[in-house]
Amino acid sequence: METENFAELAIHEYKEGMGLFTTKMPHIGEAFHAFTKACFEEGHLSQKQKQLIALGISIYSQDEYCIIYHTNACLDEGCSEEEILEAIGVTGAFGGGAAMSQAVTLVQQTIEELQHKKQKH
Repeated sequence: METENFAELAIHEYKEGMGLFTTKMPHIGEAFHAFTKACFEEGHLSQKQKQLIALGISIYSQDEYCIIYHTNACLDEGCSEEEILEAIGVTGAFGGGAAMSQAVTLVQQTIEELQHKKQKH
């Protein structure tokens, strides 16, 4: 697959890996997909709010694939860069320097690359 940037490649790698896992372990993979789908459905919290929470947890846990995936999902849900940065600030309050290092590098690079691509389309 040709990709324009690292964020697209990481998202593709994650989806490809989950697809392979689900093929080999359908019971677990399908249950995981159903569970996460239910967790991110609109409810008392909006999908936008849920993606911001997921991004914060991803940063806190230092999960680079989820950081990229949920940064993209935040953008898809209409989060502004300022909303994402505010969520990063809250994450940094709990995660300290490790969380902030991921946020000010990986999240910012993902935002810039994905927003640039979306503006081109």
